Amino acid sequence: MTTELMIEMNNVHKWFGDLHVLNDVNLKVNKSEKIVICGPSGSGKSTLIRCINRLEEHQRGEIIVEGTELTNDSRSIERIRGEVGMVFQQFNLFPHLSILDNVTLAPIWVRKTPKAQAIDKAMEYLKRVQIDDQAYKYPSQLSGGQQQRAAIARALCMEPRIMLFDEPTSALDPEMIKEVLDVMVGLAEGGMTMIVVTHEMGFAKEVADKIIFMDEGQIVEAKSPDDFFNNPESERTKTFLSQIL
Repeated sequence: MTTELMIEMNNVHKWFGDLHVLNDVNLKVNKSEKIVICGPSGSGKSTLIRCINRLEEHQRGEIIVEGTELTNDSRSIERIRGEVGMVFQQFNLFPHLSILDNVTLAPIWVRKTPKAQAIDKAMEYLKRVQIDDQAYKYPSQLSGGQQQRAAIARALCMEPRIMLFDEPTSALDPEMIKEVLDVMVGLAEGGMTMIVVTHEMGFAKEVADKIIFMDEGQIVEAKSPDDFFNNPESERTKTFLSQIL
């Protein structure tokens, strides 16, 4: 069986002024692979995944998504963004639009999907994340967990081949975290290619094919969950695990 390479990062560097936030990062992600990225605050985790869909621009190295290299060419950026869905820490829902309107906005305007078809698709995904009964409410009428599930449904409505999650549960109350993680587990079981920045180590153990530990802009360790938790090599990883487990 041949593996299909979805994302490739080769010798990627990124600076914010004098701050070297990504330092010679190399990463390969195959189709249907689930990668969890963890590490201390400021280690470059969020910047790494934001570079994959050009929300941040890398300055050196190459990033290739499904055979297309990310450059300043707007067509390549649009092509890649069309294949890559992203869920943020903050839900980023438009407060003046209903949940249904939030979820159908991009398919109608970007994909030029007919409205009736977009609504059918949106209801299908809202049902999948178990909030189809909230479709006509506004974001302020939903709990944080429901808003994040709406944000996931919105990303899925573009039918991406890759999903990026940037600490999707960190803004949620503890009792709402499980409902969002359950949706993500379901996506993983469905074969979605995923990169997830998170501190939820239970989720990482259950879902990840590989766990990556980052510190000071570098990938310090990349292992299977079993090896990561039971046989970490780096002292920095051992210290991090002792603090969060």
